[in-house]
Amino acid sequence: MMLARQGPASDGRPEVHVATIAHAGQIWDAYLAFEDDPRKPDSCRGRFRFDLANSDGAIRSARTTVIIIEASYEEAVAKARSFDDRQLEGLLRSSLPDDEAS
Repeated sequence: MMLARQGPASDGRPEVHVATIAHAGQIWDAYLAFEDDPRKPDSCRGRFRFDLANSDGAIRSARTTVIIIEASYEEAVAKARSFDDRQLEGLLRSSLPDDEAS
């Protein structure tokens, strides 16, 4: 089993870093944030959380709704890591406020 780690702006739920992407000249870290406790799954549900990596101290973050639903923790992590940079950038864009999405 892969270990979850806390992301920098975590609310205490397990998170796994899945990618680092570029968008609009900035670098973003993408995390899979679990909605439920993956150690007690009926299913594992997760959302992507994006954090601006080169922030000037102000934390900028965006998140999707739950879009990963798999039978196990490992399958959820594998599904999240199967998204390519273009797909993750699209999810990030759709999660940002309209004035920041371009």
